[in-house]
Amino acid sequence: MKLKRWLWWPILLLLTTFAINGLSTHGWPAYSQNAPSTLGFQVSTLGALNIGIYEGATTMAELKEHGDFGLGTFEGLDGEMVILDGTVYKIDVDGGVHRVEDDTETPFSVVSFFHRQRSLPLGGNLSYQELEQRIDESLPSLNWPYALRIHGTFPYLKFRSVPKQTPPYPPLLDVVRNEQRIFEERNVTGTLVGFRLPPYLSNINVPGYHFHFITSDRRTGGHILDGEFINPTVELDTLDNWQIMLPDNAAFKQALLE
Repeated sequence: MKLKRWLWWPILLLLTTFAINGLSTHGWPAYSQNAPSTLGFQVSTLGALNIGIYEGATTMAELKEHGDFGLGTFEGLDGEMVILDGTVYKIDVDGGVHRVEDDTETPFSVVSFFHRQRSLPLGGNLSYQELEQRIDESLPSLNWPYALRIHGTFPYLKFRSVPKQTPPYPPLLDVVRNEQRIFEERNVTGTLVGFRLPPYLSNINVPGYHFHFITSDRRTGGHILDGEFINPTVELDTLDNWQIMLPDNAAFKQALLE
C-alpha cells in the first residue's frame, strides 16, 4: 500500500530530527544544548575548605561555563559568593555587594543552570527551621540534590560574611567563630540562592540546606543563618547528576582529607 504524498512530510521531519539530535540510551531524542540541565557542578570539597584550603582552584569565567546560579566563596575565603542570572556578586565582610571580574578565582563553589521544575507555595509564618522542614515534606525524594530559589520580601533575615584570610590559612571553623560579621535585616526584599544536599554527601558539601542571600537592590547579603518567612514560594530544580572539579594545587594535593 502506497502512502499518500502528504503523509511523507511528517515522517521525513521526524527522521531528520532523530538524525540531528541522536538517540539517548533510552531510545528517545537526546537533549539539545538548550534543554534544561540537571547537573550540579562543584569546585573542590567541603572537607578541603574546612581545613583551610582557600587557594583558588578555577576562575569565574570557567565557573560560569557550568552554571548561572550558585554560591561559594573567593580565593582567601574573601567574603560570600552569590551567582544569580549569570552575574557573580561578592558580599564583603562589611556586607557590601560588588560585581566580580571573570579572572577572580574561587576555592569552593557550587553552580547549576537553574531551570524551575516545580514551585512549592508554603503557607504560613515560618521560621528558618520550619521552612526547611516544610520543603523536606514536599520533595519527591530526600536522596537527590536540589537547587532552590526563593524570592520575596522577608520579615527578618540574619546572615553573615567573613574577611579575606592570609596564609597560613586557619580552619574555616576558626574564621567563622572569631571573625565573621553578622547582619540583620527586617522587611527586606531579595533572593535566596541555595542548595539542599543529602547527608551521604556530607564530606563533599554542606549536608541539608545552604542558602546565600542578596537584596534586590544589590545593597547587601550573605550566608543565611536564620530568618522569618511569610507564605514563601520555593522554586525547585532537581539535580540528578553531580560533578566535582578537584583543585590542582599543592595545598590540595598534600592535604590529609577524610
